[in-house]
Amino acid sequence: MIKTIIFDFGNVFINLDIPGAQQYAFETLEIDSFSEEIMGFNSFYEQGLISTDEFLDFYAENFPKLSREDLKDVWNHMLKHFPPKRLEFIKTLKDSGKYKLILLSNTNELHIDYIKGQVNFFDEFKNCFDKFYLSHEINLAKPNYDIFEFVLEENNLNAEECLFIDDNKDNIISAKALNFKTWHINPETEDVCTLFETKSNLF
Repeated sequence: MIKTIIFDFGNVFINLDIPGAQQYAFETLEIDSFSEEIMGFNSFYEQGLISTDEFLDFYAENFPKLSREDLKDVWNHMLKHFPPKRLEFIKTLKDSGKYKLILLSNTNELHIDYIKGQVNFFDEFKNCFDKFYLSHEINLAKPNYDIFEFVLEENNLNAEECLFIDDNKDNIISAKALNFKTWHINPETEDVCTLFETKSNLF
């Protein structure tokens, strides 16, 4: 029996264009691929292990043609529309009082600041959750097991009674290994608003 629903953020509530953002980055930065150093800095930043200033300093040193605003634009390019119907869905779910609701997202400071500026109902959305975990605030990131174990321990949960929803296969694999129920949502063909139809067998 599901008692807790744990949601990812990107491509579950807010739409992302990851391939388009990658192509935009390659063109703007004038590179063909991301180096291991870039990938490492991105990962450190996502986990809050380096500050936004340190992150931007790294890119400014490596791509001196671009201003800080240019770099922010490249970084935030993946963030697209947040359909209001998904806000209504999570509000209705909260009002039902049937489940503990948790958001668990690999989200960094620049992204969340941008979203707060673009999504005028962000606070209303955040208030729907019992816990709202962003990777840069807790210094943990999916798909590592420790972030899932942290959520279980902090909230005194049993994994078997939790449904975890994410669009990233690696994150789903980790959650399954810890005995979470899962929905590997396909943002191209599925919508979180259909949760109770799509996963009716779990409820």
